[in-house]
Amino acid sequence: MVSQKAKAMKTLLIMVGKTTNKHFVAGISDYAERIGHYMPFEMLVIPELKATKSLTEDQQKEREGEAMLRLLQPSDTVVLLDEHGFEPRSIELADWLHKRRQTARRLVFIIGGPYGFSQAVYHRANEQLSLSRLTFSHQMVRLVFTEQLYRACTIIKGEPYHHE
Repeated sequence: MVSQKAKAMKTLLIMVGKTTNKHFVAGISDYAERIGHYMPFEMLVIPELKATKSLTEDQQKEREGEAMLRLLQPSDTVVLLDEHGFEPRSIELADWLHKRRQTARRLVFIIGGPYGFSQAVYHRANEQLSLSRLTFSHQMVRLVFTEQLYRACTIIKGEPYHHE
């Protein structure tokens, strides 16, 4: 008999650069572990580019984008965390995630670098998701996103974490 977890959609979070704030690291690790109780979840870090002073913003986005695209599989459902994307409430995110779990083999979320995404990455993406109209640091976005993904998992399971 195959366990439910083995059949579950795999979820991947790709990020540019390490999280350096120890408080954010602790929070992100905690939520990532919690998410793992609901579905397979992995985080991959693309190293920050070196010697960026000689690169334009577009060149940085292109190089980061190439690294992102190398990590993707053709069958992946790719969701960019982008300020112009769909901005759900937590309940709507849970519903959205539940629907994706029925159809996606691997759901890949990507947090871009300081200047966002290259056109090639936008072209490859299936969807864009916004966490807020406010601007957050890339470090903070990781914490907010992992907490919201965990919250969505608890909503789907009908657990008492979310109050509405």
